[in-house]
Amino acid sequence: MDDDDDRGKAKVDLEIRDANEINTHLQVEFEDVFAEPYGTHSVECIWKVTFICYRCTKTCCYNLCAIFTGVFVAFYWGMEFAFLTYTHVWCCTPGMRMFIIQCNQCQKCFGTVINCFLAPVCESCGLFFSNIAVSHHGAPPLPIPEKK
Repeated sequence: MDDDDDRGKAKVDLEIRDANEINTHLQVEFEDVFAEPYGTHSVECIWKVTFICYRCTKTCCYNLCAIFTGVFVAFYWGMEFAFLTYTHVWCCTPGMRMFIIQCNQCQKCFGTVINCFLAPVCESCGLFFSNIAVSHHGAPPLPIPEKK
């Protein structure tokens, strides 16, 4: 196997950890959560301390949760997606393929029945009703009122 062949080798990007931007809805930086409008500002030192407190608390709690549960949660979701992939590869996709093949045959049979039995009846009815002439005798039709 060639060393340049990287197929099957997963690489972890430690810089960009949301390359597909699947968690852009999680805007939880201090500026995304707290904002003092113009004309309503707290004391500068309070604003700075709350920034530090928020950022440290969020970082520490997130890291603790990731440390204690990250491996187990990753293991669980790895199993879930493995079973999901297995189910689709070995059950759903072949089942859908069989269903499509069966439906194709049913469509051919149904089309043949329609063309052989229903189409001539509809064509005859169409010819029969196309020869009907409607004439109106009696009072003249009412005029259509004009829109204002």
